Amino acid sequence: MLNKTLLPQSVARQIQTMIQSGELKDGEKIPSQRELSVKFGISRPSLREALLTLETLGLVKTEPGRGTFVTRSGDRRQERDSKTWRYADSYSVFDAFQTRVMLEGEIARLAAGRLTHYQFDLMEQATATMEESWARQDLVANVEADLEFHRIIVSACSNAMLRDLYEAVRDKLTETQRQPIPRTDPERMKASVGEHRTIVMALHDGDSAAAGAAMQAHIRNTAQCAGLAP
Repeated sequence: MLNKTLLPQSVARQIQTMIQSGELKDGEKIPSQRELSVKFGISRPSLREALLTLETLGLVKTEPGRGTFVTRSGDRRQERDSKTWRYADSYSVFDAFQTRVMLEGEIARLAAGRLTHYQFDLMEQATATMEESWARQDLVANVEADLEFHRIIVSACSNAMLRDLYEAVRDKLTETQRQPIPRTDPERMKASVGEHRTIVMALHDGDSAAAGAAMQAHIRNTAQCAGLAP
């Protein structure tokens, strides 16, 4: 049994491995939340978060009254394209991307010249992990590396209120980093990795205008991958 303190993403990654290895087959109903929570030693709320992550990535789908099923390989993009945005009752996905463009663009601008050598090393590692995990189709690790890259920049922003604003809406914003993954083709992922490195270069040079512009362009390109143009 896994340690009970494991984060939902760790469990999401293990379930992903079960799917990719064929232990859980296409179209198969996965074990109940009660069974999985016991198997992984994780709370039911944390397990639900792990399953929501996998659903956003197009690996599973939940059918009300029936349970959660492994999405058939050939249907994953179609399922994701028709999937309702998780926060649709409050905000549209367009709203979330538009907010990211404004908020993270300004955060990157104010972080320029403020990151440490250690933080730059972490960002380079995160970008490399994105690239490597995509190559082996470890989608959970790919997204987690992307989230870490952006978290580091937020932590270096000089404006405490902007950092707090980001934290207040973080769940909605970071969902936009998972949401386009099933639609992402290899060339777009290659471009995204390149955009990360452009952002790092601007931040390292202390060029606030270039850092803000590079971040905004990156988010807009991600939104286009999701079928939007904020």
